[in-house]
Amino acid sequence: MDRKPVHLAVYDTLADWETGHAVAYLARGGFEVRTVGVGRESVTTIGGVRIQPDVALDEVRAEESSLLILPGADLWDSGDELAPFARAARGFLDAGTPVAAICGATAGLAREGLLDDRAHTSAVSFYLAATGYQGGDHYVDADAVTDRAADGTGALVTAGPTEPVAFAREVLGLLGVFEGEVLDAWYRLFHDSDAGAYAVLEAAGK
Repeated sequence: MDRKPVHLAVYDTLADWETGHAVAYLARGGFEVRTVGVGRESVTTIGGVRIQPDVALDEVRAEESSLLILPGADLWDSGDELAPFARAARGFLDAGTPVAAICGATAGLAREGLLDDRAHTSAVSFYLAATGYQGGDHYVDADAVTDRAADGTGALVTAGPTEPVAFAREVLGLLGVFEGEVLDAWYRLFHDSDAGAYAVLEAAGK
């Protein structure tokens, strides 16, 4: 199947642990993962890993992507340096292309006004409330949330920093990498260390 690539935003202080499960299994599921920086200069994650972006943000077109993933990073809460990624997320959603944000990236989307009218989650409700956003009534106390808008805009996945596996579950289900009992088994294996789930994945050839 000819699939559009998935775009993974990368920037200094990126939280290494938050998108690993999602990215690895998107790639294993046949999606090309392309890293996107503000520019093409290398960035350094919280863990000290240097990443050379494949493309610059202004080179990415929402209609040519399957998904934009926004990891958390210290920079989301220390200024406006990552605001261009939140603005890009608006363009993706308006074009009908999904966006997945975790940890600090949810605050970036809140500041951009993208969570005012959509179901979402984050680390805790008061973390987003501190941004001054207007979406408190749509906050869901859950590991991860997928809002599938009925107005033609793209689906939006959100999660808190301690839920990389739940985040991945939502992303993998959204893009059809895993479905039904296979998706549930994948989650139980990696989130709950349920050894019995492995048999389901093995039977499904996953």
